[in-house]
Amino acid sequence: MKKVVFLFSFLAGIIFFLASCSKTTSTDTTFTAVQDDAYAESIFDNVTNITDEAYDLSSVRFKSSETTQNRIFLSSCATVTLDTTVYPRVLTIDFGDTNCLCNDGRYRRGKILVSFTGRYRKPGTIITTTFNNYYVNDNQVEGTKVVTNNGFNDKGHLSWTISVNAMITLANGEGTISWKSQRTREWTEGFATPRDRWDNVFMITGKSEGQRASGTKWTRVITKPLEIKLACRFIVSGTMEIKVEGKPVRTLDFGNGECDNLATVTVDGKTRTIHLRP
Repeated sequence: MKKVVFLFSFLAGIIFFLASCSKTTSTDTTFTAVQDDAYAESIFDNVTNITDEAYDLSSVRFKSSETTQNRIFLSSCATVTLDTTVYPRVLTIDFGDTNCLCNDGRYRRGKILVSFTGRYRKPGTIITTTFNNYYVNDNQVEGTKVVTNNGFNDKGHLSWTISVNAMITLANGEGTISWKSQRTREWTEGFATPRDRWDNVFMITGKSEGQRASGTKWTRVITKPLEIKLACRFIVSGTMEIKVEGKPVRTLDFGNGECDNLATVTVDGKTRTIHLRP
């Protein structure tokens, strides 16, 4: 279940780019920055998914030794170890010193290091991800991702805070992308039925900011919580805004809760309906 949940935070970024970019003119370069935002988010969401394939933080057991049939990321060239002599525990996912072709088609090398103080659902658990010479398709990934279990809020909902402070050095001397993200994931429905993940509903809030290799800066803010239903392929409600230096604000509205591929984009007071791509 956790793997599916984390995939949606990437979808929030990449859907915005794919849907909106198709409606802009060729002279509007706003969405090159949005693409960088979506790329950075995908890198760090994939890191969490890779961790989930390697080790189940909910049940505290290795998964990397199981069949590779259903794996999306890990391939046989990655090794996984857990150091239980230290606290917090440290999980190491090692892709080796040369490029390792993973199941998702990306080449990786180096190490992902994950320390955790407890199980994913346990209030107070802190999961910290760092890197040691980690590359994805020859782009070096540096920084820290921290997931903190906030426990139950005043509504009785379990929530997590996810903070990322990252730098991606692009291959072939194409510069760097700096990126920061802060968001909260609130589990609003389905917690009481752990065997039925399809009734799970999450609300996502937060923001991100970054700077492209060219120096252009951008911000992305969720202005109304994004509603994620695992039974639906699309974000069903919520709004977000992206502002790039020197460009008008883009506002994306995902609707009022219906499971459909429709959203609206508003730029300079003009609104149009778009079809989201899965």
